Amino acid sequence: MQRIEIGARADWKERVENLGLDYHSTNGKPYWMDGAYYHFTPAEIELLEGATNELWERCLEAVQFVIDRNRFADLQIPEVAIPHIIASWEAEVPSIYGRFDLAYDGIHAPKMLEFNADTPTALLEAAVVQWYWLLDRFPRADQFNSIWDKLVAKWRELKDGHYLFGDVVHFAHLESTEDLMTVAVLRDTAQEAGIATKGLHMKQIGWHNIEQHFVDQDNRQMRTLFKLYPWEWMVHEPFGANLLRTPHKIQVIEPIWKMVLSNKGILAILWEMFPDHPYLLKSYIGRSQDLRHYAKKPLLSREGANVMLKSTAGLVRQEGEYGSEGFVFQELGPVPNIEGKHPVIGSWIVTDQGACGIGIRESDGPITDNLSRFVPHVLD
Repeated sequence: MQRIEIGARADWKERVENLGLDYHSTNGKPYWMDGAYYHFTPAEIELLEGATNELWERCLEAVQFVIDRNRFADLQIPEVAIPHIIASWEAEVPSIYGRFDLAYDGIHAPKMLEFNADTPTALLEAAVVQWYWLLDRFPRADQFNSIWDKLVAKWRELKDGHYLFGDVVHFAHLESTEDLMTVAVLRDTAQEAGIATKGLHMKQIGWHNIEQHFVDQDNRQMRTLFKLYPWEWMVHEPFGANLLRTPHKIQVIEPIWKMVLSNKGILAILWEMFPDHPYLLKSYIGRSQDLRHYAKKPLLSREGANVMLKSTAGLVRQEGEYGSEGFVFQELGPVPNIEGKHPVIGSWIVTDQGACGIGIRESDGPITDNLSRFVPHVLD
């Protein structure tokens, strides 16, 4: 695993904008790093692929563990959600995808930092933009990237197996360009699989008081909804209350059982279940226990908010609005420091299709935040 600088393409902004990546810069600085890449050997990619598949299997076991032992309180999951989590799990409500964030330095085994199980983004960058970058810059090389094809295969599996409610899948998101383009990839792959789709903003979803079902902006009943919107927010909203009252009328993807895996408390559950697992880090809910150096993370947070790192270098904190629900303490992982750049590997999983690709985000500090940069990779 090496970071190599080659200089950006002269027209890189236009090229990535043509692929939908309008948010290629943040505060005047590139978010998409066109003039650098990470190089991986086939053996390194094989290791990352195997680790991702292994972690996914262990996560599924962890959901059953939480249900069987009624460990929802440890994760601060509201009681109103629990019967619905159990019901959706037992009904095998479809799940499409997720992204494991891994610490990997090319020397030690990759370690799971967290699992973006409910609303993972950076899908356009990983599945599309870095692939076309590769074709332009290194047409004879390869990339660990079958994300698009495996998403199509997953949607086709759901369509052919009659797992979807209704004849149209609605795709909803907040009014954010990044969220729009993440959903666009999912919607385009569904259409390629032969599924009719319709897009809308979350605020455009309506409720029919007489018929007691959800409707879109054209007053059409919604039967299957993909929502890029966290369950942890929805269960506290009137919108979510209506969802929970009418599970027989609408199917939601990602399903509510993903609340178990999108909660960082699952890191401690996994360590309890599989101590000394090669791809896990020691993790505990509520206290550091035997950890001298650790990351303190809110059970629910985004983009590194309210994360604190304690290491030999001292304390590093990221401010934010999370933490009231409690914290998990996790042993520090082997995130490399390459001339002041700290890369974290986002390893994508498509359910029933397996690990399918990676995307790398690097930050100037040891906490990956909303100013991190996306860097493409090459397999050679």
